[in-house]
Amino acid sequence: MKVIIMGCGRVGEQVSRRLDEKGHDVVVIDQDEATGARLGPRFGGRFVPGLGFDQGVLLKAGIKEADAFAATSSSDNANVVTARIARSLFRVPRVVARLYDPRRAEIYRRLGIVTISSTAWGAERIYELLTHRDLDTLISFGHGEVTLVTLEVPPHVVGRMVNQVNIPGEVDVVAITRDGAALLPTLGTEFRSGDLIHFAVHARAMSQFERLMGLAAGG
Repeated sequence: MKVIIMGCGRVGEQVSRRLDEKGHDVVVIDQDEATGARLGPRFGGRFVPGLGFDQGVLLKAGIKEADAFAATSSSDNANVVTARIARSLFRVPRVVARLYDPRRAEIYRRLGIVTISSTAWGAERIYELLTHRDLDTLISFGHGEVTLVTLEVPPHVVGRMVNQVNIPGEVDVVAITRDGAALLPTLGTEFRSGDLIHFAVHARAMSQFERLMGLAAGG
């Protein structure tokens, strides 16, 4: 996959390195040529100096052949403008923009731009860790409406089946880790002692989920 990353700060650098390590064709754009040195000698991609919303710079980076584009600079405005150019003008199939201000996310979503807000994600993660300390909350989706939660099977759940703990639209068992290996359960899968259960839980059902699992409410 050919990927263009606009912005070589901490996030852009890490994403670029990871993609490169996985064998993808990566091009990094940043107006500060010195930031290219952060990628190090082992980086196998290209670095193109310049402004990400400059169409000439984008063409030099190979935007016409790009399969994906990520705008990860420190400027929300630059990220969104560049993401819109990549999506609307050059028709890049996958476009993601990083946002610092989560209040703008809905506006950009209406424009068809996928956004990632470290501010919103971080706030939701801290809230979950403070209020649901018995749960290992891994990641939240959307604005925190749905959370991926991992929990070691409680004694009273051992021997029960997946369909006995699922709550349609609110709580769903998405995977089980058993003896070090993950499996996708069916509704008839029985829980065994030592299982790690991975749930998708809607925010409105978190208290009900805790009661179902025999956990005290956060406090």
